[in-house]
Amino acid sequence: MGVSTYTSDLVVVGLGYVGLPLAQEASRSGLKVTGLDVSQRVVDGLNAGKSHIDDLSESDIADMRMAGFTATSDPSVLRHAQTIVICVPTPLSEEGSPDLGAVTSAAEAISAHLSPGTLVILESTTFPGTTDEVLRPILERSGLVAGQDFHLAFSPERIDPGNPLFGVSNTPKVVGGYTDLCGELAAAFYGKFVRTVVRARGTREAEMAKLLENTYRHVNIALVNEMAVFCRELGVDLWDAIACAATKPFGFQAFYPGPGVGGHCIPIDPNYLSYKVKTLGYPFRFVELAQEINTRMPDHVLRRVQDMLNDAGLALSRATVLLLGVTYKADIADQRESPARPVAAKLAEKGATLLFHDPHVTEWQVDGSPVQRVPDLEEALGEADLTVLLTDHREYTPELLLKRSRRLLDTRGVLRRADHDLPEGRLTAPVSRDGVQVL
Repeated sequence: MGVSTYTSDLVVVGLGYVGLPLAQEASRSGLKVTGLDVSQRVVDGLNAGKSHIDDLSESDIADMRMAGFTATSDPSVLRHAQTIVICVPTPLSEEGSPDLGAVTSAAEAISAHLSPGTLVILESTTFPGTTDEVLRPILERSGLVAGQDFHLAFSPERIDPGNPLFGVSNTPKVVGGYTDLCGELAAAFYGKFVRTVVRARGTREAEMAKLLENTYRHVNIALVNEMAVFCRELGVDLWDAIACAATKPFGFQAFYPGPGVGGHCIPIDPNYLSYKVKTLGYPFRFVELAQEINTRMPDHVLRRVQDMLNDAGLALSRATVLLLGVTYKADIADQRESPARPVAAKLAEKGATLLFHDPHVTEWQVDGSPVQRVPDLEEALGEADLTVLLTDHREYTPELLLKRSRRLLDTRGVLRRADHDLPEGRLTAPVSRDGVQVL
């Protein structure tokens, strides 16, 4: 096997919500890190000390730069990297099938600059077999053979944007190698800056682990979402039932209903597994049903809005509806797959006048049309015919919502939590004020 002259310990391909935190933690450990991204705007911003994701501040970028981190759009840096980690997006196509375009593009760039002895790791979420069946053949166009001339592994990303407790270093890292030696080298690499490394049997098992994690959440969220639809008609307080069930110290994990699911993981990743299962000639009914249930939650929100306005003698077509929170989760600016957008689209289709507020978003569009952002939240709460809480940012306190809003639909259970600092499941007494309902 030949030997390369390395000028970078690590090149991270893709500097988004996954790649940039990885580059940060590797830089902290003393590794010389280069970031590669196709967006010149992202590259220029990072080199100027600016962050484009929630989890890293400008101070964090400054620290990375002091540690030697640089960003570039020039793929020639791959030629002198000891380790290359691919952290590019894996969305769904318009037809709902996996879109591996970014992965194959990254693989082609690496193949053109691959040196003997390099360790290549894929972190992008995908279906089992991608590392071996899609990535490896492209890399081997270089004339080098995986497991002999270069090393290949898969390690699923476990980034949770906005999570103050768990990041790259203290979240266990699953690693599966194309060969035992590939897995050993990949585990040793991550062991330099991750506290716990878990060896999977191979790349397929590591790929499946990620999809299993997210499918588990997808299915259980769908379960409580479906319960939310019929519990109201049964006269059951679902939030109280969940809180009671959560007191069991074993065999139960609490999940909560909402207006839909957002982010990259839950709406997207289980479909990768469903796609792979379909290629075997089997339907993956659990995933397909969960997707159907979670996708129709915006319709349920629409019905609840209509019912609340009808009870007040108002028509939705002549009502002003204020939407609170348009990101996919609390206290971050990430809008990927946010359920706020389909909810807004359905309300607009029925003729509602829409306004929005989000402390992390200044401009927002739905189906190409801009939605007006309110400058004064308290005033808007008092003027809107109905307010719908879609994302539970910490600014939206129960005190503010109950005091200022004329009518309120809380889709996140904020009014049932005693305090934002308490764990989910610690609930207050049922809300009894007229014009206020919890999903």
